[in-house]
Amino acid sequence: MSASGAAPGPEPVADRPYMPGYGILGPDEGSGLLSWSWAVERMRAARNFWLCTVRPDGRPHAMPVWGAWSGRELMFSSSVPSRKMVNLRANPQVVVTTEEAENPVVIEGVAEVVTDLPTLQRFIDLVNEKYSTGYRVDFLDPAVNATVAVRPQRAFGLRQGDFTGSPTRWKFGT
Repeated sequence: MSASGAAPGPEPVADRPYMPGYGILGPDEGSGLLSWSWAVERMRAARNFWLCTVRPDGRPHAMPVWGAWSGRELMFSSSVPSRKMVNLRANPQVVVTTEEAENPVVIEGVAEVVTDLPTLQRFIDLVNEKYSTGYRVDFLDPAVNATVAVRPQRAFGLRQGDFTGSPTRWKFGT
């Protein structure tokens, strides 16, 4: 289920990313294309994520965040006046990566601030379960802490043990 209670969307389309000069094998070679469930498993297991945003003046900004996969989007929260949120209000395009570089999952998407109580409750439940915390939903008061959902448009992953035969790009419908 997604944070909004909707069923997960259709499986994304998987193919090989264009990586000239790296000797990447065809989609049926090496270990082949990775499944989307492989990526979801890594996002659920990741303790931290790197969030990459763009400042209003065009300079990049990267910060680690706690995050939870809701079934359809990666969610995190941040203080409303934080640099991350200032950047997202100016440009909601983001990249979010798992912290592990050996078996990474990289998501490109659009960040959306969510404020409805069922979504906030679902996110706080995911956070409390994942991080063994005891936050109450009022911690996510939208006037203080923004709750953000990033629905992937594209994602990328690869396995360390098969650099040339595992790179996979997933494309999501609208």
